[in-house]
Amino acid sequence: MPRLAAFPKAFMQALCKDGTMKVSQWIDLACKLDVDGLEWYAGFLEMSDEANWKKFRKQVEDQGRVIPMMCCSPDFTHPDPGFRQKEIAKQKRWIDMTHTLGGSYCRVLSGQRRPELTLDQGVNLAAECIEACLPYAQERNITLILENHYKDDFWEYPEFAQKMEVFVKLVDSIHHPNFGVNYDPSNTYIAGEDPLELLKRISHRVVTMHASDRYLIEGTIEDLRREEGGSAGYAKRLRHGEIGKGLNDYDAIFKELKRVGFDGWISIEDGIEGMEQLERSVTFLKKKIGVYWPSF
Repeated sequence: MPRLAAFPKAFMQALCKDGTMKVSQWIDLACKLDVDGLEWYAGFLEMSDEANWKKFRKQVEDQGRVIPMMCCSPDFTHPDPGFRQKEIAKQKRWIDMTHTLGGSYCRVLSGQRRPELTLDQGVNLAAECIEACLPYAQERNITLILENHYKDDFWEYPEFAQKMEVFVKLVDSIHHPNFGVNYDPSNTYIAGEDPLELLKRISHRVVTMHASDRYLIEGTIEDLRREEGGSAGYAKRLRHGEIGKGLNDYDAIFKELKRVGFDGWISIEDGIEGMEQLERSVTFLKKKIGVYWPSF
């Protein structure tokens, strides 16, 4: 049966930029939720001190939770080989971070969609860098998870593999027991595409999932696809919302994941409007998980 983790989507500025929230405060908040784990983020300000890694793991585990997943953003599509080597080194440090925290999954991305890159060039660069990290991950029993992502907050360009055809091509180019997909249905809408179509193409490779939801504040899905699909900024028509009340069809998503035998972690990216919203999303997801993965 899949297990739930929580991610501090509403507190990223406080945890990663201005330091107005401490990681221990987030741990205490998250551990009040009916979840099994906390998804971590490599960019928490306090994670720069390696002495904190074991301390935070103990704080989480002392409250009966675990840290299963690490969220980080390598940029593997830069044309400079020296730059890519530095990104590989950063990814290996994030793998070490995941291992020290007791996690099993560490995110990878393709990199930025630089205008000068051809499709084949970008896929080849990203695949080479991910493959360079895989033996290191395997030694530490970490699975690298490629997300159908939109854009890191600090990048100039969107994700190179944002579009479905590019993402699938990159996934199909890497075959390793310590590699899989982190599926995020909401990000597919930002690309102007259908999350269920993407899922059916890569469901057999999905090992973790980000649960979120988006809703339209104006117009239609067709407007979104025509005007803002794959845009350089978050689509203005879309907003984060409470899970189960947005565009995503979680019955269809879970039905397909159940069909392929998925039993991995589902991390909740929600709570923009506060912890009460996050609690409601937890309740919704637990109920749905119970329908498709009933316990006996």
